[in-house]
Amino acid sequence: MNQLCELGCYTLAGHTDQPRDLLDEVRDAEDLGLGSVFISERFNVKDAATLSGAVGAVSTTLGVATAATNHTTRHPMVTATMATTMHRLTGGRFCLGLGRGIDLLNGLYGLPSVTSAQLADIADLLRRLWHGEVIVGHDGPAGSYPFLHQSSAFDEDIPILMTAMGERSLEFAGTTMDAVVLHTYFTDDTLARSVAAVRRGAERAGRDPSAVRVWSVLATVGDHLDEELRLRKTVGRLATYLQGYGDLMVRVNDWDPEVLTRFRADDVVASFPGALDATGTTEVLEHVATLLPDEWLSAAATGSAENCASTVLGQFDLGADGVILHGATPAELAPVVRAYRELRPDGRFDHLHANPGRT
Repeated sequence: MNQLCELGCYTLAGHTDQPRDLLDEVRDAEDLGLGSVFISERFNVKDAATLSGAVGAVSTTLGVATAATNHTTRHPMVTATMATTMHRLTGGRFCLGLGRGIDLLNGLYGLPSVTSAQLADIADLLRRLWHGEVIVGHDGPAGSYPFLHQSSAFDEDIPILMTAMGERSLEFAGTTMDAVVLHTYFTDDTLARSVAAVRRGAERAGRDPSAVRVWSVLATVGDHLDEELRLRKTVGRLATYLQGYGDLMVRVNDWDPEVLTRFRADDVVASFPGALDATGTTEVLEHVATLLPDEWLSAAATGSAENCASTVLGQFDLGADGVILHGATPAELAPVVRAYRELRPDGRFDHLHANPGRT
């Protein structure tokens, strides 16, 4: 079965208390022929370094990416070592993905807000370390370090990706990153504008715009799943994003902010203790569904497996280089991937690398 390097999925998507489920998910993803798996990090049982190692150990073809971890939670030497270890463990299939995190949580944890200057600085430091450089007396946005060095024998070419949403962040990512992962529930127009922003940033920095790989993240929830599960993966997931960073979601999609205001003021939403997609009952989620416009929920692949596959293919016509089928396990994605193979244009994606950070 040929590998679909243009497609990926998240492993342990969303909330989990059983990280060992990743092992079967990775095997299923490889059996399906997906190109990459992406690993999101949560400060409970989803440590990105540990899960990356597990993916590398049980796979032979899949690209592996953190999407994302935050550079502020580890010393640069720890991050650099994790990446070089993964690079060699996987034979070059690993991509280090960085992100800004959520400002509210950063503040609660006593972590600084992550700036573009910090991300540019840490990316430069890591690349220098991976190529065997001795760094002495560094004092920059990412911190002050008297001495940093891994091995003078190193000459490792490890791609770095960034998760980003806003236009300025996307332009910045184009100036310095090897790949960009967008966000779920982007409208078609937002996806096209986001890709253009990345390309614009790369061009302004004198880089080849086509060399920065841009991944769309598409909620893929077909009718072959039961209704309650679909409700959780669509209404519950979007509502949780709106709980966490609704203003940003509304701004990048050019949605009506009054809808968000009413959503937040709703008695059920305002009093709900925690993430709606994690613990919301069917009754709660059915109520929340009445607060969300169909337009907002339509920014996803839904319906029959064939309709989902057609929506996935349409993401490439909007400029994406890859599509992460989000919100479902590989087993749940199987009918969609089979349908996608029937629609996939011959030769269109043959140039793509299995490593999600390379074009």
